[in-house]
Amino acid sequence: MKIYNSVEEFSPDFKVVLTLGTFDGVHIGHQSIVRQLNKNAQKIGGESVLLTFYPHPRYVIFPDDQKLKLLTTIEERSQMLENYGLDHLIIQEFTPEFSRIKSVNFVRDVLVNKLKVNKLIIGYDHHFGRNREGNFQELANLSDLYGYEIQKIEPQRHQDVSVSSSKIRKLILEDEIKTASDYLGHLFCLKGIVVKGKQRGRSIGYPTANILIDNKWKLLPTDGSYAVWAEVNGQKYKAMMNIGFNPTFPPEKRTVEVHILDFNKDIYGKDMRVSVVQKLRNEKKFNSVGELKKTLEIDENKVRNILI
Repeated sequence: MKIYNSVEEFSPDFKVVLTLGTFDGVHIGHQSIVRQLNKNAQKIGGESVLLTFYPHPRYVIFPDDQKLKLLTTIEERSQMLENYGLDHLIIQEFTPEFSRIKSVNFVRDVLVNKLKVNKLIIGYDHHFGRNREGNFQELANLSDLYGYEIQKIEPQRHQDVSVSSSKIRKLILEDEIKTASDYLGHLFCLKGIVVKGKQRGRSIGYPTANILIDNKWKLLPTDGSYAVWAEVNGQKYKAMMNIGFNPTFPPEKRTVEVHILDFNKDIYGKDMRVSVVQKLRNEKKFNSVGELKKTLEIDENKVRNILI
């Protein structure tokens, strides 16, 4: 997959089958669109293209409201889209100026004149342009004038529920990890660098890797303990993760700590990818270190049974 940092960098010498959107989470609906892109590109001897935006438009349009947290960073999204077979990814910086482009001008100046779109495949609920004024109907109305084909993708459904990034974010924050994974079509992941912590876990037989997630917009699950897969140096391990403030040892800032089962290697400074499988329990304050250790032993047994 080729990545471009603006529409200006993209100069196709092939037929363009295009979609656009933020694609946060790259969930089963997004995957369906990518499959349709590739299928249609193959039919006309073209290539699949996604125009996405960074940062998320909401951060630019509502700069004082940063409450929205995202399922995927732009790096995670890019890797997943490549894994699903996308040919070209255009990451356009979303600025206040860009947000003020009229929808009709966006179609003419960006989609047609710059991206040379031959076929546009678009989600049923996609809006674009100034004040989100553009929609599927406008794209369809302009298709004859500008000579592109257009196809609408209906919502992807799971057990009769339409899937969306916002629904998945809500599920994760409600501890519905399994349903969120079903909607995503993959496990929800966190990625960061292993940094030194207080090393308290080591003293009770549960050394943890502290994960620095250096992205203020990344969604974290709720505080508590989780069964996870931890991937480091290309190897995948059974692990237990704790997110929270360590109330047994206050005062603390919110941390993400991972204990890898049956593992004793120095991984400071390494990248770790954590795939969240199931929540075990909420975070709690223990009356003693002994009580904490006993609970961690129970957590470990649960993890060994869950991750088979």
